Amino acid sequence: MNNGQEELVRRAQAGDSEVFIQLVKSQERRMYSMAKSMVRSDEDCADAMQETVLKAFKAISGLKEAAYFNTWLFRILINECNLILRRRERVVVMPDPPESVQVISSFAEEMDLRQAIGRLEEISRTIVKLHYYQGLTVQEIAGLLELSESAVKTRLHRARKTLQQTLEQPVERKVNG
Repeated sequence: MNNGQEELVRRAQAGDSEVFIQLVKSQERRMYSMAKSMVRSDEDCADAMQETVLKAFKAISGLKEAAYFNTWLFRILINECNLILRRRERVVVMPDPPESVQVISSFAEEMDLRQAIGRLEEISRTIVKLHYYQGLTVQEIAGLLELSESAVKTRLHRARKTLQQTLEQPVERKVNG
């Protein structure tokens, strides 16, 4: 974060709501992308972002280091997304059936991967989404989640192994008949 942004954060901490809005708007696209990758639906994404902004606005005066504003804001967003995921009923809505076998196959593989990621423990699921869907480095994830880089690497490695094992298992389907 540059000194100019740190000054803006200090002004927001002092009660300048216009500056706070400016700071949040500068991160809006990244926040949306992060929330969308975690909660998927536009409604849940909007809820997560709205709650994040509200909580951040109420708590900004307590932010100790202005330089960590972005990290702090994204940590709040991740927590909100995880809350929504915990509250949400596990219902998979299928779109209209695809028309070609190839599309069906890739759609099924995508659903399998998403379901497998969804079964990971919360911290591993978050790390996988931050790394693969958001393109964050191990170092960035470590800073964001307040973990050591080696802890992030270990969890990422274990998550990949778990995902590989899950996706390699044959799918058993029950057919009533």
